[in-house]
Amino acid sequence: MCGITAILGDGDTSLTREMADLLSHRGPDGIRVWGDEVCSLGHSRLSIVDLLGSDQPMGSEHGCWLVQNGEIYNFRSLREKYSGYDWRTKGDGEVILAAHWSAFHLNTNIPSPADPSRSSLSGYLRRYSGASLPNNPASAHVEWVSKLDGIWGFALWDSKRQELILCRDPLGVKPLLRTLTPSGELLVASEAKAFRAHPDYVPKIDENAMLARLAFEYPLDETTLFEGVSQVAPATIETWSLDSEGRATLTGVATYSTERIVPGDTWNPELDAPALLESLCSSIGDRLMSDVPLGIILSGGLDSSMVAGLAHKASAQTGQPVPECWTVAEDEDNPDFRAAEDVCSALDLGHHTSTLEDDCFRRTLPSLSWHGEDLDISVLFFQPLFEKMSSAVTVGLCGQGADELHGGYPRYRNLVGHQELISSRLSASRHPFAEHLVNDISAVEDQGLAQPWRAQKHNPAEVFSDLTSTLQFEMDHGQLTNFQLRLVDRHSMAHGLEVRVPFLGTAHRQASNTIPNDWRVRGQQEKLALRAAAALTDLPKSIVNRPKLPAGTATTPTLLDELMTELKPHAREWAASYPRLERILKTQPDMAIGLRLFESLHIIDGGLGRENKGLWDLLEDFS
Repeated sequence: MCGITAILGDGDTSLTREMADLLSHRGPDGIRVWGDEVCSLGHSRLSIVDLLGSDQPMGSEHGCWLVQNGEIYNFRSLREKYSGYDWRTKGDGEVILAAHWSAFHLNTNIPSPADPSRSSLSGYLRRYSGASLPNNPASAHVEWVSKLDGIWGFALWDSKRQELILCRDPLGVKPLLRTLTPSGELLVASEAKAFRAHPDYVPKIDENAMLARLAFEYPLDETTLFEGVSQVAPATIETWSLDSEGRATLTGVATYSTERIVPGDTWNPELDAPALLESLCSSIGDRLMSDVPLGIILSGGLDSSMVAGLAHKASAQTGQPVPECWTVAEDEDNPDFRAAEDVCSALDLGHHTSTLEDDCFRRTLPSLSWHGEDLDISVLFFQPLFEKMSSAVTVGLCGQGADELHGGYPRYRNLVGHQELISSRLSASRHPFAEHLVNDISAVEDQGLAQPWRAQKHNPAEVFSDLTSTLQFEMDHGQLTNFQLRLVDRHSMAHGLEVRVPFLGTAHRQASNTIPNDWRVRGQQEKLALRAAAALTDLPKSIVNRPKLPAGTATTPTLLDELMTELKPHAREWAASYPRLERILKTQPDMAIGLRLFESLHIIDGGLGRENKGLWDLLEDFS
């Protein structure tokens, strides 16, 4: 797990190095760069597999260079498959180069890259005219990329074909962001803050994306909160080359994987619960792959407890050590804290616990905003949790993704109310983009493949019309990728800790996607199928039946309330600083506080040099 950077249109490695330096928290084990006349790559490494080898940027005999963030879990079988490749390492990342080599340099029928001389601006992107057509250059990479099983964001430069390949894993567990400079260079990085090393990049708030963030509670599609900065979509390959004037041009975009929620008609707990449980155990086993210590992030809720509940079995199946667990809460009487202790006691697992100091949130809120690059303030316990954990282990397993697959959120039990809430926020905002967001984004924003807005509209009455539509929408358009997975990635990597997500493993996703909806949500009950599987483990019944609770308010209710009591009186004043968003911010004081911090840390002074300021200095210094 690492931080990656790339520039297409400039081989000057000094800039790529400065970008990578801004991501050094993601890779504390060293920063390296490589470049040729037109492309440069940077990598800040967190060593997990093949500790003494596998440094990146990584080159190959066939003239390609790779920077990768993430893990390829099936790398051992792929190394056997590509036995003719000239291996230089013992790690997982090199199989990406080997798969590319097998597809492109052993196959004489591969067409030449597109000639991007005919390019034009489309939104923030410069595109080749056929970039989205069938058989575009990116489609030639679908077959070999589809052989990878893991989590990743990578940039691969093929010097012979003069083609830069960008690719992101199927669910978007790992980030991959990009932007174009005014002079036409493509900048690529794991986090937006890296772009600030480039002298031509000036961070600005994307107000349309911000409106969607405030209404839906997560950024939509491939937007970020920064104008001109967007994401490579999950399960997507992009190809880039230089046009005749040396400007980076998107030549192709292709989707290599599609996730579909297709509920079945029946589900028999006696027959199907064991298979569901085994699929999760298999996914956990894959994610025990590590040459460094590994642990479990244990909240005491059902999802993380199931990961802990299968730890012994998965370890025995893979020959890996049994991981220990980490828990933080505001005090030892907190229900999450007590539940986590019950889990570890019942399962005979090592347990590392800590309680938070009274001023912890005030001290760590600036760090949360700096690393999160968003408006979150309710998950403040993430920073001290991951800091504690990273002092002992380098890899963690978490329970995220279970709620999206198994129907765990309270809104799933009242979809009409959820529709009305989002619609009321949009209508109350009176923002000029609100109606377009619901009815026709393309009227004011470029929309489609590789654009920040992928869908033409996001009408709450349609996308939340039933449970299947809701689960599919939140899987595809932001709740999972842009909120839950972003939270864990940014705040764990802030401390050089890689977090893996077993519930999103291929085997468990396939087993979960066909569960009938009444085994997800039934009346006021949630995650019924998953609970039936959990009942087959040695977890206490109190954990198997424990209801879903919001992570931040459940783990640290008093500390969070105290912080909001201190800051909330100022929230209305800060909301007024954003006239076109004021109406919606007044109903969400926590978001008004989050936006104030976001602007202070990421926009003022070019978004650099303020990250070490104290909370009140950041909130008040807007001169």
